[in-house]
Formats: sequence, structure tokens, C-alpha cells
Amino acid sequence: MQEFALFGGTPAVTPGSVKTWPPITQEDRDAVNAVFDSNIFHGNSAPNAVALQQEFADFLGAKYCLVTNSGTSALHMAIAALGIGPGDEVIVPAFTYWSTAAAVLHHNAIPVFVDIEDDAFCIDPNKIEAAITERTKAILPVHIHGMPADMDKVMAIAKKHNLFVVGDACQAHGAAVHGKKVGTIEDTTGFSTNRSKNLSSGEGGFFVTNNEEAYQIARRLREFGEVVVAGAEREYNSFGLGWNYRAHEFVNAFCRSQLKHLPENNAKRKEFAEYLTAELANIPGLRGPYTPAGREPVYFSYIVRFCPEELGLDVTMAEYKEAMQKILAAEGIRMGQWQRKPVPAQDVFTKKMGYGKGCPWDCKHYNHEITYRGEDYPVTVNFIASHAYLGGVFPPNDMNLMKTYVEGFKKVTSQPDKIMKVIEEDRKAKA
Repeated sequence: MQEFALFGGTPAVTPGSVKTWPPITQEDRDAVNAVFDSNIFHGNSAPNAVALQQEFADFLGAKYCLVTNSGTSALHMAIAALGIGPGDEVIVPAFTYWSTAAAVLHHNAIPVFVDIEDDAFCIDPNKIEAAITERTKAILPVHIHGMPADMDKVMAIAKKHNLFVVGDACQAHGAAVHGKKVGTIEDTTGFSTNRSKNLSSGEGGFFVTNNEEAYQIARRLREFGEVVVAGAEREYNSFGLGWNYRAHEFVNAFCRSQLKHLPENNAKRKEFAEYLTAELANIPGLRGPYTPAGREPVYFSYIVRFCPEELGLDVTMAEYKEAMQKILAAEGIRMGQWQRKPVPAQDVFTKKMGYGKGCPWDCKHYNHEITYRGEDYPVTVNFIASHAYLGGVFPPNDMNLMKTYVEGFKKVTSQPDKIMKVIEEDRKAKA
């Protein structure tokens, strides 16, 4: 048996062999440098902004696209463009990055949370209708970690109750349901192009819709509430409250260059993920993600589930997960996690901090009492407790790294006695 690296053995993954995202080429550098030569650095009518909007719309098969300075601003525009505002409720999954709910708060609406699916990790459509009230205006499914939500059921519920559907596709560029890309199914959708995302520009986003009225409203929202027409004299009249959500040309140019490689990069992520999932199915102690029929994920993150019972270990999930992450990290296999609690368990909701004086919950438009508690979402709590995300499952890494990961997993899980030794040492340290 190979000794654990934690106990002085050789790491399964050679230090420095895991490459970072995104892959950057000379073509990317040339695209950004060309912005200096153009002397056009900003503006919604700038050439890269206009071209990028059209190119991303074409990639999705959507009618309208606006480039923004972040995914959060794109989501805020997606909420506001549908007339959602003070007193309105928006149904949001309890498991997501908190900016999903922040986008609702930013327009003085109220997030109402529901739990996630038992087998996947998106909003559970079977729990949505119980959360609908006379104040509900929209459902906000999140295509989290690149896994598209069950949009057939979500859209059917929305149609039945005459609700809007706002998509959070910040982690799901190219994900699809029955061949139809997310962003073209919902009424409005927000995407992020933060550095970590499948399509990266460093920091940026897209507002996407097939609804012309929503598009026109979002155009005004993006630039101070004004109507700015390329080539025309600026009126400097705000038709409503707006923001400065413009992206600059360096970001747009970089994103255009990266977009050319999005399909091939997504294909690589899928290849790596499917290989890992097939291998983990035969390695006790760990499991890959489950993909429901008809959904086509793009694997923004590769999800790993911890299964101590498969190794016959009489330990808590927390003990096993902590020990395994420590052991695997020493082997060069990084298993990270950003979400530590359900969004409704975060202070901004439990303490209703909002705008500092209780708004939007205490605003006159909303005379209903709502309580947020993390324990009300047990599937989310269990998911957070039992899962982590494997780093490096993307290009420019290759299949050799994936195979090395698998060998590392086998090395560790084949020695449950040593895993138990680490757990016992941790218990003593905490005693």
C-alpha cells in the first residue's frame, strides 16, 4: 500500500501540475491590445460591446443581449426589466450564491426560499407551489454549478400561476434542457463572466431575453435610466432610476476572444466530468454528481459527494469530510467549498439587515411577516454538509490529470484504517 502524503508518502498529484482557469492565448492578448490601438475604451455603443452582444445572443439562440459589468448587475436588470419591485415576492432556491437573492433585494422585492432537489442540486419544482402567494411575481431558478434546473416543470408552474421566470445562469453558459440553452427558456436571464466562469472576461456579465419590452427597459436601466442612441446627440434625460452597469472595452474584447473557444472548453469539461463520474461509481467512499434525464450541464464545478458509510466507518459526515479534504489536499487533490450555509441562514436575511432600517421587509409595500431560518431547508443543509468541489476539472488541464485524480482517490479510499487514524487525531486535537 502506498503511504498517504499526509504521513510522508509521495503525493498522487505532482505539485504545480494543476493549471489555472481560463486558458489564455496570444489571440486573447492581441484582442485586448487592439483596444488600445482603437482608442475606444468604453460605452455601450463601442464596437466590442456591440459585437459581443450579438455573438453571445447568436451562441444562445436568443433575440436580445446586453453586456454588463457583472453577473449581479445582469440579474438585477433581469428582475427590474419585468417590473418586479416593492412588495413583490420572488421564489429563490435556498442553495445558491447569495447574489441571486441580492438581485431581488436590490429592487426592493422579497426573496422567498424553497429547498433543492434530493438527487441534483437545483430548485425543487415540487416545493415551489407551496411557496406561492398572492404577492408572488416570479420564480428564479438557478442553474447552479452549471447544472440546469428542471425547466419543464418550472415553466409549467409559472404558466399555471401567471408568473415570470428569471434565470440565474451565471455558472451555466451553454447548459441546456432537451437541447434548448438556458437563457432562451426564461423571460429574462443573467449571466456572469467573472474569471472563474465557463466564459471568462475577468469580471462582467450579460442580460439576455427574448422579450423586446424587457430588453428596452434593461437598456435604460444599464445606463442611468437614459435612452442613448448611437450617433445621436445625447438628451441627458433620465426616464427612470437607472445604474451604471456598463462594461469597458478591454473586458469586452477579452470576452469575445474567449467566446470563440467556449464550445470546445465546455466539451472538455464534459469529457473530464463524465470520466470522473464513471470512475467514482466504482470507488467506495466518494461519488460524482447525478445528472437528471434531459439536462445538459456544463460543469462549472465538479461536485463530489462524501460517503463514509461505503467504507464502513462509524463517523459523522463532518468528521469524514474534514479528514478526507485534509488527506486529499496533501495528495495534491484540492476539494473546495464556497457555500457554508443556506442563503436564508445568512445574517442579511435572519437579521433582515437590507437597507439598514429593515427595508425592503418593513417598507409600506410589504405588510407581511416572513421568517428566514436555515434549518427549514434540510436538503440544502445536507447537500452542503456532504459535498465539495474538485478543482482543475477544466482545460488547459487534460485527461492525464483526471486519471491521476482517480489514482489518488483509489489510494486514499483503499486504506480506511488510515482515514480513521486522521479522524481520531482530529478528535483528540479538538477535545
